[in-house]
Amino acid sequence: MQLTTPVSALSMVGSTTADRLKKLGISTVLDLLFYYPFRYEDLSVVSPIGSLQPFSTATVKGRIELLDNRRSWRRRTILTEGLVSDPSGSVKVIWFNQPFITKVLTPGDEVYLAGKVAADQYALQLVNPIYEKIKRAGETVHTARIIPIYPLTEKLTQKQLRWLMKLALSAADQVRDWLPPEIRTTLSLLTLPQALRQVHFPDSQASADAATRRLKFNELFLFLLQSKTVKRELQSAQALPVTFAETATKQFVSSLPFTLTADQRRAAWQILCDLERPAPMNRLLEGEVGSGKTVVAAIVMLNAGLAGLQTVLMAPTEILARQHAMTLQQLLAGTPLKVALLTHSYHQLVTRTCSRAALATAIRNGSVDVVIGTHALIQQDIKFHRLALAIIDEQHRFGVEQRKLLHQKGSAPHFLSMTATPIPRSLALTLYGDLDLSVIRELPKERKRVITRLIGPAQRMDCYQFISEQIASGRQVFVVCPLIDPSDKLGVKSVTESFEKLKEQVFPNLKIAKLHGKLKPREKESVMADFVAKKSDILVTTSVIEVGVDVPNASVMLIEDAERFGLAQLHQFRGRVGRAAHQSYCFLLTGSSNQKTTARLEALVTARDGFELAELDLKFRGPGELFGLSQSGWPAFRIASLFDYDLVALAQASAEKIITADPTLQRHPELRQKLDQLNREVHLE
Repeated sequence: MQLTTPVSALSMVGSTTADRLKKLGISTVLDLLFYYPFRYEDLSVVSPIGSLQPFSTATVKGRIELLDNRRSWRRRTILTEGLVSDPSGSVKVIWFNQPFITKVLTPGDEVYLAGKVAADQYALQLVNPIYEKIKRAGETVHTARIIPIYPLTEKLTQKQLRWLMKLALSAADQVRDWLPPEIRTTLSLLTLPQALRQVHFPDSQASADAATRRLKFNELFLFLLQSKTVKRELQSAQALPVTFAETATKQFVSSLPFTLTADQRRAAWQILCDLERPAPMNRLLEGEVGSGKTVVAAIVMLNAGLAGLQTVLMAPTEILARQHAMTLQQLLAGTPLKVALLTHSYHQLVTRTCSRAALATAIRNGSVDVVIGTHALIQQDIKFHRLALAIIDEQHRFGVEQRKLLHQKGSAPHFLSMTATPIPRSLALTLYGDLDLSVIRELPKERKRVITRLIGPAQRMDCYQFISEQIASGRQVFVVCPLIDPSDKLGVKSVTESFEKLKEQVFPNLKIAKLHGKLKPREKESVMADFVAKKSDILVTTSVIEVGVDVPNASVMLIEDAERFGLAQLHQFRGRVGRAAHQSYCFLLTGSSNQKTTARLEALVTARDGFELAELDLKFRGPGELFGLSQSGWPAFRIASLFDYDLVALAQASAEKIITADPTLQRHPELRQKLDQLNREVHLE
């Protein structure tokens, strides 16, 4: 087996399974190895059957005495029932609608079973347990060990993915470890093949932590090294200075239908001062959700446009790009600036649709002042007349490389990155020490604080009643779920089942829509446009609405299984409501009774703003936490998190040491090759 072997060539993978794996971004054995679990279940403690307690989760080892299928007379389901025993006793086992089990298991087989212990009126029983035949001692994949739990797609099971991962690990030694040995030794890191084996099938929790530490370090180190190498190349660049148009700027600000906050004025002035210099600006604009970063961007664009220079604004999605275009066209309507929108699906000059070729010509000859689009904008054959300013919204990871691309187009523009994800200042300076930081913490005066409540299962119906009242008063509601489709193992709410339940049982008289990442761009646009136009009352969605979607009429954000999301992500969701004068609400639904989980969610209830929340998140997120949720507006790591503060500091120091001693990485060819590969991957979109 080679790293390049297609997954379709692996045992028990047909074309259907290969297509499902492709949805997860898995096409080869190498892809499998770098598809990490997002959590673990510790099934390593094997209990004697005689010691089982009701309502617990347990793993047992025993011999199948009886096994048969029968049809339930109450519900039209097939029951597979069995009896499993060990020297300490026996226990009944029951599976629902899995008749194939009698073809896989037979009386006399030695098995491991892991699952919930239930009690009926006669005895204890294991309900729908994970099962695994005992083949060789210590060779279990699904039971009697710490097992990995992976993100799935429809009709792909944890068992299938674990089985394939076990096969793929035979190729782990072929993965080249590009990290310099001196760094690995100094920081006591596992080798890359060791880390891959232990992250998927850890021998212990300590092994899982060590593997996670190495893989997280990989991502943080490469990101920081990439930033440093590209920034060195840009240091000698010259930018086009933008003269401050004082009179026009004052007229523009006074014409706005609202008063700028002190933070907005300060941020705009800091940026305008930077633009007057010939050295390229490199600034990060960090703003609380709904704090008005866009109007600051409009002030800056106005100054560039009046100086005869162009601005490009890149957004991560078409939905957000279109929203920016509409907002900026309204803000700049009374100025001479012309705004264009260029994405894969849309080509608009001001408000008129035109061909892509005509729009490209207008951009090239300078008759367009502001160009808004997705990141693909600068990777296409678009030529700018005199580009002075590049703004990237909510996708900071790609900023440095995209700035390099713009530089290669014959200009060295001033660079502004905007994010609504607040992070502690100390962390921002560690990660981006050479970025100047502007912060908008203050919210517009007319904005009311969103009332946030933690809701348990017993309060769900009260919550639904409140939603009915809000909709009756003309408001709209978001319902966010962790998954698109149901997962029988995770027991987590999905968009599909929540949509059906709300539509059929809870709110049969309301108009309910659903939105998720599997929809085509046009479908997403249509669903979102209908919601903005009040054609639907409730939008059931995944985290696709996390970034930037503006629906002023929405007043309720209901988040299912809230414990599945990071605090910063929950704060982003909450920021989708409370964008108008009416009172808004955010309900965090959780069935978890874990004290640490409850305390983490309570922080969202009590924190005054996202910056305070970011500091709290640093406390709550331990270094052993697996699969830190990527923060929108910040690097989209697979496994690392910007809240792995100690690891970030180590990666920063290691990257600085390497780049200082070997600026061109000539003495580290494998590292140079890995960095080149990363740069190519960044541009694939």
